[in-house]
Amino acid sequence: MTAPIVIVALAVCLSATMIGAWLIALRTGRSGWIDAIWSFATGAFGAAAAVIPLAESQISMRQVFVAILALFWSLRLGLHISIRTARGGDDPRYKQLREEWGGSFKRRLFWFLQIQALAALALALSIMLAAHNPAPGLGIADWTGFAVLIVAVAGETIADRQLSAFRSNPANKGKVCDVGLWGISRHPNYFFEWLGWLAYAIIAIDLKGAYPWGWLALAGPLLMYWLLVHASGIPPLEAHMLRSRGKAFRDYQQRVNAFWPGPQHWANARNNGGIR
Repeated sequence: MTAPIVIVALAVCLSATMIGAWLIALRTGRSGWIDAIWSFATGAFGAAAAVIPLAESQISMRQVFVAILALFWSLRLGLHISIRTARGGDDPRYKQLREEWGGSFKRRLFWFLQIQALAALALALSIMLAAHNPAPGLGIADWTGFAVLIVAVAGETIADRQLSAFRSNPANKGKVCDVGLWGISRHPNYFFEWLGWLAYAIIAIDLKGAYPWGWLALAGPLLMYWLLVHASGIPPLEAHMLRSRGKAFRDYQQRVNAFWPGPQHWANARNNGGIR
């Protein structure tokens, strides 16, 4: 099968999947299913693209290796969001969109999810590019990518559990979670999500120049960084937190980095009136 045919098939399947997510979200009234379905679809179709033979006569160990990594990430994130949604939790970002879009919410949500399908296509292609690196056997880059993805999934899992434990304590109602990983980044789950996509670029890129297509896998982490930091991730979520937590969250913004983990800026917070 040729690469263009695979890309077209991926685009059609992802578009159709997000139409299904749109219908489910409207029918159930829970937008959390959108992100769960997106996670499952990106991993599943990315894994499929990884193992589909292109010029190779046989499926390589790298293709299987990368497909397993994609499915591992997808199942962890998709199940986490599914459980949260099933328990009645919902994403405040979609609630805000419903308020902003008003009567045109259904139509605009449809096209918004098609944009998500396009983003998923770019990410699935990053997985595909990593899997089809023609280098023989599994080398240092492969195992480095594997280690990076394991760290990413573990870090995101720990961050999610720390936030869940914080929210489950009645004493923390109305407070901002700043414990554990949330004390070194305001969005550690987003940071580790980005880190996971860097793994595929590490596997795909051949520094010797034998596989120039591998450099295109950088589109995965670059796109994910833009989405999380500048588009659908941090901006709308922090706007919601400022509305719901007010000064407590502004203080938190003063002393903790938004994305990159690092030490807290206590001096800056004092100088800006963040700590009293």
